Amino acid sequence: MSLTLNIPRLETERLILRGPEASDFEAYCAFLTDPVRADGFGVEKDRPKAWRWFALNIGHWALHGYGYFTIEDKESGAPCGLTGIWNPEGWPEPEIGWVVFEGFEGRGIAREAATRARQWAYEDLGMTTLTSNIVPGNDRSIALAERLGARFERSYTNVEMGEDMLYRHPGPEALA
Repeated sequence: MSLTLNIPRLETERLILRGPEASDFEAYCAFLTDPVRADGFGVEKDRPKAWRWFALNIGHWALHGYGYFTIEDKESGAPCGLTGIWNPEGWPEPEIGWVVFEGFEGRGIAREAATRARQWAYEDLGMTTLTSNIVPGNDRSIALAERLGARFERSYTNVEMGEDMLYRHPGPEALA
């Protein structure tokens, strides 16, 4: 079996959104195994579990044609977070998610990256709606979702995280 992934490379003024590369693993691992930073995303207990999540993201791209991009800072070349479209088994529908790695907070990176990923989902994938599924109490993600125009729609039980709040993003026609 031969598998070729076609992960686009998207750019903004300051960022590159690209497929995950082996050299990104250390940054992913540091985030995923940090019980405070990854609390609203899904904490992995150790490096082997973080590696499995890293590989799972690549598999998500293979199966769906979308997944989490690595956010790369153009200036430094460093991976500084994740954003993209996520819809594993058990999710109510595709969602746009984001995280920023330690040391990159407070710069507007998540907003810039998520805005570009949402644009790609609407323009290139033909999606007509997206949600952000946010754990109650994750006030920073709620604030960003609202700055992106998303509005609280309902709560639901996330198969991985328990109670989640579903925020609905404006569709492409509302953003035009």
